[in-house]
Amino acid sequence: MSEHRNHNKTRKDEQLEGYRAYDQGKKMTTNQGQKVSEDEFSLKAGERGPTLMEDFHFREKMTHFDHERIPERIVHARGYAAHGEFQVYDDSMKDYTKADFLTDPNKTTPVFVRFSTVQGSKGSPDTVRDVRGFATKFYTDEGNFDLVGNNIPIFFIQDAMKFPDLVHAVKPEPHNEMPQGGSAHDTFWDFVANNQESAHMAMWAMSDRGIPRSFRMMEGFGVHTFRLVNDKGEAHFVKFHWKPVLGVHSLVWDEAQKLSGKDIDFHRRDLYEAIENGDYPEWELGFQIIREDEEFKFDFDILDPTKVWPEEDVPVKKVGKLTLNRNVDNVFAETEQAAFHPGHVVSGIDFSNDPLLQGRLFSYTDTQISRLGGPNFHELPINRPVCPFHNNQRDAQGRMTINTGQVSYHKNSLADNTPEPASEEEGGYVHYQEKVEGHKIRARSDSFRDHFSQAALFWNSMSDVEKQHIIGGFSFELGKCESTSVQQQVVDMLSNISLDLAQPVAKALGVRVPQEGGSDVTKSSPALSQQNTKFKPDTRKVGVIVGEGFKGSEVNEVLAGLKKEGIHPEVISSRLGTCKASDGPELEVQHTFLTADSLLFDALYVVGGSQTDETFKKKTHDFIKETFSHYKPIGATHEGKSWLEETGLDNYPGVLKGEDPSSFTADFVKAVASHRFWERKVV
Repeated sequence: MSEHRNHNKTRKDEQLEGYRAYDQGKKMTTNQGQKVSEDEFSLKAGERGPTLMEDFHFREKMTHFDHERIPERIVHARGYAAHGEFQVYDDSMKDYTKADFLTDPNKTTPVFVRFSTVQGSKGSPDTVRDVRGFATKFYTDEGNFDLVGNNIPIFFIQDAMKFPDLVHAVKPEPHNEMPQGGSAHDTFWDFVANNQESAHMAMWAMSDRGIPRSFRMMEGFGVHTFRLVNDKGEAHFVKFHWKPVLGVHSLVWDEAQKLSGKDIDFHRRDLYEAIENGDYPEWELGFQIIREDEEFKFDFDILDPTKVWPEEDVPVKKVGKLTLNRNVDNVFAETEQAAFHPGHVVSGIDFSNDPLLQGRLFSYTDTQISRLGGPNFHELPINRPVCPFHNNQRDAQGRMTINTGQVSYHKNSLADNTPEPASEEEGGYVHYQEKVEGHKIRARSDSFRDHFSQAALFWNSMSDVEKQHIIGGFSFELGKCESTSVQQQVVDMLSNISLDLAQPVAKALGVRVPQEGGSDVTKSSPALSQQNTKFKPDTRKVGVIVGEGFKGSEVNEVLAGLKKEGIHPEVISSRLGTCKASDGPELEVQHTFLTADSLLFDALYVVGGSQTDETFKKKTHDFIKETFSHYKPIGATHEGKSWLEETGLDNYPGVLKGEDPSSFTADFVKAVASHRFWERKVV
């Protein structure tokens, strides 16, 4: 266990400790506690005879193995999670909510956060183009609150009635079960073209947001409009945001595709290693708040889940910080069995009439019962609240609580009418008393019918580079479709957003190029562009190519300087072990050219060495070229400078050569913080 996991224990840590099993150094037993003397061979009638039915140890071991798997999630199956803490900065939220964990700055709330992709199975790659789940379970003193969101603030559909259709369309096609983990196929785009409320979400998914650099560098959103209710019974509409301290950064498409083969676990490995290294991921919780009397002042319906609230119009109020500081002990027991539900709320947080949210409030309980075997999924250790729970619910599969007494109903006299409901003053949950009236009708409000103005807003908000990435995203995904009709339908849909988008996509696909269309929306929202995010060098990984005979004292000065800025240099050479310097200390080698790849690093530092051969130099050239093609920073000193010059890539933005270790380090740190150099011409 890493020393960085020895942090202050939360109430959830203390609760989980009662369920942890420490097997090391113990004698083997059956599940009934009987010590076993042999675990290599089944019980047989003679050395070559048949296995006997009375072998209870074999039967128990094999039966348990046969039932070890549970159904994976229908969506968000590929996930990874960690424990952490949340704390608000001050008590300023008291005017908006009576939720204790959002108003008391002296309170630390344990959390469990699960990140995921949406489309693929548990075994699919991390870096596919997809929406990412961002689900947070707050173990508050008042009960569990689950903020079940995504890394994109909107969704494909407006009404939960269409959710099964969306998922059927985006999942691998049923006749051949392909493609796995991606949306680049006919049925998904046929759905988008014929359900054009998806236009805005498709823009986000085809942007850089669909291929995040890491979980640590992506935003999270509650997606829906919720309500906050204060102790006076006053309500405000709210949208939840998670803002990463490291900024919002992404991969490039070629890089993301190759990573799916080079390291299928790229994102989960990044999260795990960051926590083990003590680089605890952090996000700030932000609220967008709208007064009830302002509900209809905007040019969009605030209950429409396909719409953002532009941050320039409704600022994000940052209220607290989430820190992930402990990896799970067991992925199945914690990550896989975690049950999230948007209906798990506490006093001070309530729902709106968002029709997609309303449907989720029904379906999540249903799916947890299917996945986890029954209605007692709340009793699994990872799902248990840290506060006591008392009610008259009994029995069912997987029951762990031993309820005492003869009474299991309300009202009663035999137990003095307990457990009894709590008043609002005692913390009892009281739903916000919104006036609701109307005829039963299957329809949607006319205010939900605008599908393109915010898609145009998103397009207008992108930098030129981001726009090119969106064009490339659509061109790739639609290029994988076999139906020319589907391709043309989507292009025609895009013409409602911008001809500058639709026309190059049409040309790439070889379909009819639309000549009319476009949107009259000229507004933009700078907050939507990743070019306006934070740029920091912290926790970035730098591959350092070093060979025998390198200048040890100078190179070690550079590496020390990088580490001081929170950068993690990792040495790559021709073999593992240590690399000898011409002077100074040796360097430990973490990777070889065979086990490493430029894809795994945020930047490259080429040192070389006086005792390297042509093979070493050739492999270094390959690293340089691929790093360059992905717009990443490249630095070179010593022999590395001439090797860089030999590639012809040394006079481009973000490519640095240095002599003095101090000045080179300072310049290289700035380059690493820049993330990418889009002005570079890829050759």
